[in-house]
Amino acid sequence: MKNLAPIGIKKAIILFLVIFSNLSVSCTHAQNNSKEEKGQNNKIAICAHRGYWLANEVNKAQNSIASLKAAQAINVWGSEFDIHLTSDDIIIVNHDQTLGGLDIWENPWSSFKTMKLSNGETPATLSEYLAAGKEKNTILVCELKPQKNSEKEILLADMAIKEIKKHELYDPKKIIFISFSYNICKHIAANAPNFMVQYLSGNKTPDELYTDGIMGLDYHYLILLNNPDWIKRAHELGMSVNAWTVNKKEDIERVIGLGVDCITTDYPLIVRELLSGKEITP
Repeated sequence: MKNLAPIGIKKAIILFLVIFSNLSVSCTHAQNNSKEEKGQNNKIAICAHRGYWLANEVNKAQNSIASLKAAQAINVWGSEFDIHLTSDDIIIVNHDQTLGGLDIWENPWSSFKTMKLSNGETPATLSEYLAAGKEKNTILVCELKPQKNSEKEILLADMAIKEIKKHELYDPKKIIFISFSYNICKHIAANAPNFMVQYLSGNKTPDELYTDGIMGLDYHYLILLNNPDWIKRAHELGMSVNAWTVNKKEDIERVIGLGVDCITTDYPLIVRELLSGKEITP
């Protein structure tokens, strides 16, 4: 059966989480407070969500090379970007399954290469994006989007790794992998065991991930606020914990208190200010 489009998956997850959070956050408030006190000594990394696309010079062009360079310029730990496969198996950097009204999976690269982002850039191929990313120390957080079937997901993962090697970025200190697809996460974890792989969907416990060799969880912040014991357990297992996408000041403060390892945000400078010097940089 054809997978749901990634944007639909994310919206469904967030809607569920908001409802779930309203029901359960009062029950976990006391437990969260104790975690907050414990987490204050932890240093936390900042990951710019789709690059620092809210920087003045970027003109809100998400997943653009300009947004990557803006993230690098403020020296955040990581910059996240999203990739899909076109119908002729070219890897394109874009969040949604559609670009310019066209389905990426069902159209060749030639249909997209003359389009313009809001800042005037053309959409980047993975090769172009990696060429720009290797100039600085900011870690590239590569989100591999679920594809139309499992075979295309494996192809996307294998092609991405091949391209990363070509650009001499095949180094756990330079790139990590994240995905909503458990199929992709398991494949990369098995074939690139030294790299950090983080699962995004939020429906697996740390123990389940660990059993499958996936050593990171990158969950919506409401899931982590409602399951602070997962953070403790993940750390006991030597796993990393990231929270996405945390934008409001009050939510950032709550997530900082949980003791996560990284916060993905559209507002990296606000997170930096709230961390008050407790930030991990490249």
